[in-house]
Amino acid sequence: MEEITLQVERCEESGWLVASWDDPDGSGGITTQGKDLRELQDQVRDAVHCHFDPGEAPQRIRLHFVNDLVLVKA
Repeated sequence: MEEITLQVERCEESGWLVASWDDPDGSGGITTQGKDLRELQDQVRDAVHCHFDPGEAPQRIRLHFVNDLVLVKA
């Protein structure tokens, strides 16, 4: 596998960043979190390393930030 993309959203309750990826072959996935971007990046690297067998990990990990704009009445 050349690359995986994890979806990143901010948890409304805790304010932490949550990254997730579902394995396309149905064998689970990855979900991890961090209090800021630096911690999230470390947690994602560690989770990807643990999820894949040696030599099978993707070469690149892409983080896709999902943001919904909320407009309030002025």
